[in-house]
Amino acid sequence: MSTIKDKMTEIIQAQPMRELAFERMVARGLEDVRQNRLISDEEMEKRIGTWQK
Repeated sequence: MSTIKDKMTEIIQAQPMRELAFERMVARGLEDVRQNRLISDEEMEKRIGTWQK
């Protein structure tokens, strides 16, 4: 009989890393919305603009 830890390890190892990373990004984004941590489109454009320099 497998333990919960064994089952969770099995589930985690079966997931491709990019899917886990994507799920984490979505969860963080939803939490940001719930906490009202938002920026405007204009602010995002400014930030992206600084990356390209």
